[in-house]
Amino acid sequence: MHKIFYRFPVPQGLKSPPENLSDLGAIESLRVPGKEEFRELREQPSDPQAEQELINSIEQVYFSTDSFDIVKYELEKLPPILNLQELEEYRDKLKQQQAAVSKKVADLILEKQPAYVKELERVTSLQTGLQLAAVICTNGRRHLNIAKEGFTQASLGLLANQRKRQLLIGLLKSLRTIKTLQRTDVRLSEMLEEEDYPGAIQLCLECQKAASTFKHYSCISELNSKLQDTLEQIEEQLDVALSKICKNFDINHYTKVQQAYRLLGKTQTAMDQLHMHFTQAIHNTVFQVVLGYVELCSGNTDTKFQKLQYKDLCTHVTPDSYIPCLADLCKALWEVMLSYYRTMEWHEKHDNEDTTSAAEGSNMGTEETNFDRGYIKKKLEHGLTRIWQDVQLKVKTYLLGTDLSIFKYDDFIFVLDIISRLMQVGEEFCGSKSEVLQESIRKQSVNYFKNYHRTRLDELRMFLENETWELCPVKSNFSILQLHEFKFMEQSRSPSVSPSKQPASTSSKTVTLFEQYCSDGNPFEIQANHKDEETEDVLASNGYESDEQEKSAYQEYDSDSDVPEELKRDYVDEQTGDAPVKSVSRETLKSRKKSDYSLNKVNAPILTNTTLNVIRLVGKYMQMMNILKPIAFDVIHFMSQLFDYYLYAIYTFFGRNDSLESTGLGLSSSRLRTTLNRIQESLIDMEVSADPTATLTAAEERKEKVPSPHLSHLVVLTSGDTLYGLAERVVATESLVFLAEQFEFLQPHLDAVMPAVKKPFLQQFYSQTVSTASELRKPIYWIVAGKAIDYEQMLLLMANVKWDVKEIMSQHNIYVDALLKEFEQFNRRLNEVSKRVRIPLPVSNILWEHCIRLANRTIVEGYANVKKCSNEGRALMQLDFQQFLMKLEKLTDIRPIPDKEFVETYIKAYYLTENDMERWIKEHREYSTKQLTNLVNVCLGSHINKKARQKLLAAIDDIDRPKR
Repeated sequence: MHKIFYRFPVPQGLKSPPENLSDLGAIESLRVPGKEEFRELREQPSDPQAEQELINSIEQVYFSTDSFDIVKYELEKLPPILNLQELEEYRDKLKQQQAAVSKKVADLILEKQPAYVKELERVTSLQTGLQLAAVICTNGRRHLNIAKEGFTQASLGLLANQRKRQLLIGLLKSLRTIKTLQRTDVRLSEMLEEEDYPGAIQLCLECQKAASTFKHYSCISELNSKLQDTLEQIEEQLDVALSKICKNFDINHYTKVQQAYRLLGKTQTAMDQLHMHFTQAIHNTVFQVVLGYVELCSGNTDTKFQKLQYKDLCTHVTPDSYIPCLADLCKALWEVMLSYYRTMEWHEKHDNEDTTSAAEGSNMGTEETNFDRGYIKKKLEHGLTRIWQDVQLKVKTYLLGTDLSIFKYDDFIFVLDIISRLMQVGEEFCGSKSEVLQESIRKQSVNYFKNYHRTRLDELRMFLENETWELCPVKSNFSILQLHEFKFMEQSRSPSVSPSKQPASTSSKTVTLFEQYCSDGNPFEIQANHKDEETEDVLASNGYESDEQEKSAYQEYDSDSDVPEELKRDYVDEQTGDAPVKSVSRETLKSRKKSDYSLNKVNAPILTNTTLNVIRLVGKYMQMMNILKPIAFDVIHFMSQLFDYYLYAIYTFFGRNDSLESTGLGLSSSRLRTTLNRIQESLIDMEVSADPTATLTAAEERKEKVPSPHLSHLVVLTSGDTLYGLAERVVATESLVFLAEQFEFLQPHLDAVMPAVKKPFLQQFYSQTVSTASELRKPIYWIVAGKAIDYEQMLLLMANVKWDVKEIMSQHNIYVDALLKEFEQFNRRLNEVSKRVRIPLPVSNILWEHCIRLANRTIVEGYANVKKCSNEGRALMQLDFQQFLMKLEKLTDIRPIPDKEFVETYIKAYYLTENDMERWIKEHREYSTKQLTNLVNVCLGSHINKKARQKLLAAIDDIDRPKR
């Protein structure tokens, strides 16, 4: 049983031990069989499958690589009670297994025998090569010993000296470099004095690089520290140089500074520092400007002002120095913003150059450069808004330091003009709408303008109450653009003109302020006031352009000339009554219309001093609106109140008459009545004295209103010789019409500045108020027409006429002649008035129309008073009326004659039958109940019986019932 098996190592998990028998190097305690054993093994009959099964039956433990005691293992497996037969069987089994393993090993050895032989031959060849190499090495050493013995001590000495020489040459170069480094600080100081910052930094960096090469020398360490200090000093001076850019930009200076920062690799840091310097420059600039004026006005240089905060310092600016200080403040801030603008221009230009260079050259460092460029661009763009916000806050603080209500209007406009220019600068600078400044100045402007407007309304009331309504003589070519207040509308855009005073229509190519003043000048330079250099040439010495024209007008005037209609139309515009401005010839004067009383005066506009003052006020209001567009709505609202009050005053003085509406002629349109009621409710203070018990709200509302004006006692409207103040009425009414025309002329300009959301107000003002000005002519001139003719006397004369005649008369009644004499007298008086005031054709037409209309209605009223009338009497009525028309047509050119059909239809109605008359009564409601009733009563007995009379009177009563 002792060592009857070979032990083989078996890998973990191997199930077929024979597959690993090829690993002969891992066999432990291997006993190689001898030749006899090999032969015996080969001679033994073999069954490969049986042998493999025997090998597979070997326990795995025998293939273990551990130090395994086979004997002990087998002994421990024995049972407590031994059985010889079982032991022998087990022993035979082990022998068979051993034989199978041994045979397997023998087969493997025989299989590897050729490889073994081949390897043995290779080992023998290798041994021979090694022996040859040993011989070569021995020969080489021998030859080296011979060469060594051939060199002398002198040859080695030469080599040593040459090496020493090279070292000394290098040392000399190093010493010279160190000497140069020691003298660098002198050159650096000179370069800094010359402001050659890029050269200084380049030199310093090169010195630092050289110093790092010789840092093993003890003297270099101190020099290196000194160079570092010098570099820091250069950066400090570079920062100071950068700060100078904020107030006075210089291209060459800024280029050097940027090159220096680029050498330091601190372009981003430089941009951060630059923005900090701009912020500091804004603060220091405004403080120094305001401090200078405060100290100048205080008369001393007390240091207490220097210790004040900017906000408190602004409160010490005196009113006299406020505007110059504001102008200088804006000029100084302009310089700062212009420097920033030019800085951005510099970077845009150099960025384009760098981009071109990068495209043509190498791409080394391009990514880093693009990053820096992008950072600088974003920083500059962000800085635009930040700097403008700082500027707005500083100017706002200055504005809030003084109450602007203490200034006169012109000074206040000047302040607004400066702020408007500053806001334009801000819009061009960064596209900002200047919300901070707008809100601040808007509040102050609205408050100032409310007080100013209230004062102007009171002044207007005073002017109106003292106005005698005399004609203000202006030239025939008068235009509101000739007034100083409207000069801003026709000034062309130029560097010397304020941007806020430039017209809305300009050339397509607009030049910005930064482009205008980039190299020289300042948009906030106080310009000379052109008002002092120019004079208004709008007034005439009298109503004529020349004395000769006045003389010829009176001598050649012919009121009775008859001329063809074509010549009349050629001279005077029938719609407006305006004649061309040219010399007046005899033929032209004779070709006038009979109802045109304007040819004895040059066709100059009709207006008064008060009208001119209102127009000037409108010009001032528009100046403020044009300068500060955010308050455009408030200004236009106040302008509308000026027109409203003027219109209401004209109506109150000359047109208010309760009897007008009772005529039923529709003299005042519903639109005019609505406008007058609106003005009275919103603008007119109808209370005589303030009620102490009134609420605060009511008191505030009354502050916004103006008392109703009263006509001056110097204006007499009761004299028949002057046609009841016709001259004053014409001047007043036509001045209102002229004022309305000027508002119409200004509408496009107002519409351009009015905010879109407020434009309905402007449209309503023009459609419901301005357009009604001419409608006041009818009620105002109706009063004159109602008194110029004695209609009551005519009724008395008509009452004395006998209308129940039996024969047809060939002679008209005397009341016709009396009425025509009244019209002739009216015509003469009209001519006399026209010598004082030009009466435009529309006015004379309205006067004649009113008088004729009243006369015709008086005739109908007289016919309605007739108690008895025959057919012959009706024929006499027609005769009288035809005589009146024939003579009247020689006095006036109005065609057709007003209310002609009104009279003729009434006369002809006498002949209607019962049915026709009933229908006629229902269709003609323009006649009064009295007139219709009298017509029915007079017809009774002739062709209408009593029953028909009752029926017709009932129809008249039905018509009259809704009127009650």
